[in-house]
Amino acid sequence: MKTNIFSAIRLTIVCLVFFSGIYTAIVFGVAQLAPNNGKGFVVKYENTKSDSSRTFFCFENMGQKFSEDRYFYSRPSAVDYNAAGSAGSNKGPSNPDYLAQVQARIDTFLLHNSGVEKSQIPSELVTASGSGLDPNISVDAAKVQIKRIAKTRGIAEPNIEQLILSNTETPLFGIFGPEKINVLKLNIALDNLN
Repeated sequence: MKTNIFSAIRLTIVCLVFFSGIYTAIVFGVAQLAPNNGKGFVVKYENTKSDSSRTFFCFENMGQKFSEDRYFYSRPSAVDYNAAGSAGSNKGPSNPDYLAQVQARIDTFLLHNSGVEKSQIPSELVTASGSGLDPNISVDAAKVQIKRIAKTRGIAEPNIEQLILSNTETPLFGIFGPEKINVLKLNIALDNLN
């Protein structure tokens, strides 16, 4: 028994040293090679062209809330876009509270997007991501919002569709992952289109 205890204590000390010191130093060193030393990219943009001025100040790879009809909606967040508490809801698809929350999101979306049917709403517009901070939506999620934005801003629908196409990010190497659109970049481009 003594040999097992001493082995466990040695393994604990080795793991503490490795994961608290060596591994942390390796990750920090690799991050220094990344763009902006691994600190991400801060986007600061102030819209002064429109009636309602809005300042965007956030990381481009972190979701933020867009709920005005003049902007593309983001994916919902279980943590209200708080990066300090990144998490999902942890509620299963059969949980009544979760189902009520999703139904409320569907109802709100349909209220603001007349002419769209429930079956046309992409799931990422009514369900939160695992992190609660997903900055991207699919091309379909952007296209289903075209009519609302065109009507609110007085822009022709083909112009908004072209804006979506020009802001679509292709999969890595053309095969890894789906096409996606960064909502922050798309909304900034939308403000510049006006």
